[in-house]
Amino acid sequence: MVGIDDVARAAGVSTATVSRTLSGRGPVSAGARARVLDAADRLGYVVSAAASSLASGRTRNIGVLGSLPDRWFFATVIGAISARLLPHGFDLTLYHLTDDPDQRRTVFERSLRRGRVDGLVVLSARLSDAELDELEALELPVVSVGPNPRLRALAVDDEAVGVAATTHLLNLGHTRIAHVGLETDDPLHIPTRRLRGWERALADAGIPVSARPFAAADFTFEGGRRAARALLAAPERPTAVFAASDEMAVGVIAAAREAGLDVPRDLSVVGVDGHELSAFFEITTIDQFPQSQGERAADAMLAALGLPVAAPAAALPFELVVRASTAPPRP
Repeated sequence: MVGIDDVARAAGVSTATVSRTLSGRGPVSAGARARVLDAADRLGYVVSAAASSLASGRTRNIGVLGSLPDRWFFATVIGAISARLLPHGFDLTLYHLTDDPDQRRTVFERSLRRGRVDGLVVLSARLSDAELDELEALELPVVSVGPNPRLRALAVDDEAVGVAATTHLLNLGHTRIAHVGLETDDPLHIPTRRLRGWERALADAGIPVSARPFAAADFTFEGGRRAARALLAAPERPTAVFAASDEMAVGVIAAAREAGLDVPRDLSVVGVDGHELSAFFEITTIDQFPQSQGERAADAMLAALGLPVAAPAAALPFELVVRASTAPPRP
């Protein structure tokens, strides 16, 4: 079996240098690090997780707390986190948070207390004050992807996202712009912040509340289609829809086609996320770069653990991508 001594000889360094390189603890020159990693790869040397944890006090494992890991956006972020952590020798453990209070208590009061992770990434999950208290008691680095005043947060300004999407439609000449999304009384709730941006842009344009149609949907294709059917059946239907996700935007387009409407001649549609389907369906969208979000979250965690990685800025970028689903309204 290949051991640390074999790696040290192959790389021409001391065993201490190999240990520091593979544990991520202590200074190692770039050249020495490259030689150690190359030697370990050639020899097929893998650090024992148990032995490394005993020696370094680290598990080489990062936990991710998320509520919707099966959705495209979050799956993309999680995949990017894992890919970024792997070259640094860290694995990833996913903790799926449901709406079941007993399941959540098990995660926070049992699973996370087992000492199996060196840090946690909270992925757009809404946590109670008690759950945040549990995280603080762990005394581990915690990074939030999404706004949270009690955590080190990386976040898109989702109200600005709503403003940008709605302003694009206003600039095209639309005045009856509907919104498909969600609203809660939580000021940090991401869909609610997008809705607030839609409201603000319409208010700034002088459009009255009575001319701001809204339909709630659950951020799925079918949810978007159901909401759009209701909006398009109204006596005075909208000429444009801002959907709070690309998946819902696809559902809106499907409902428009069912109603015999042409997109964008009869109905303009804007989504959010930068979903791979948005390019296929030529949907104008606000791209949030989920791959980059995951990479930045991983970098923030690695920096918090003391690795030589630059900590990213807290503000996450977004960009309006104009495609064929939006156009001026009919004269």
